[in-house]
Amino acid sequence: MAHVGAARQVPSLGVADVLRVTPSCAIPLDELEWRFTASGGPGGQHANTANTRAEVRFDVAGSPSLGPRQRARLLERLGPVVRVVADDERSQARNRALALDRLRTRLADGLRVLPPRRPTAPSAGARQRRLDEKRRRGEVKRQRNRPEPE
Repeated sequence: MAHVGAARQVPSLGVADVLRVTPSCAIPLDELEWRFTASGGPGGQHANTANTRAEVRFDVAGSPSLGPRQRARLLERLGPVVRVVADDERSQARNRALALDRLRTRLADGLRVLPPRRPTAPSAGARQRRLDEKRRRGEVKRQRNRPEPE
């Protein structure tokens, strides 16, 4: 029986075993640290004995596969270690695939370079529509008042 909560490495199968995050960023799977534990919640005998919950950790600070800009961006946005958990499925293999996909998405979002925002001023028509709508709303609210006694 596997020790619950034990950290272990998933064996690498070959050179092609990489997590492709972006076209310029690929992380070898042997840099990922896996941990498998029992999934919480109801489920009967299978859930009580099988370690189907998958947790994957990626050490951003110590990864040799990241460039200096990529590392700096990920450290700033995600921190020194990125941790992802998947326990949606009853199968460890499916949870492992889900965890890898979530890690890929999280790293890709962290690496995304956002274009700088160019401040713009509202057009004259937009300003006029805003003021017209404010007047209309004020009129609607005035109509809700009780009529003045005569």
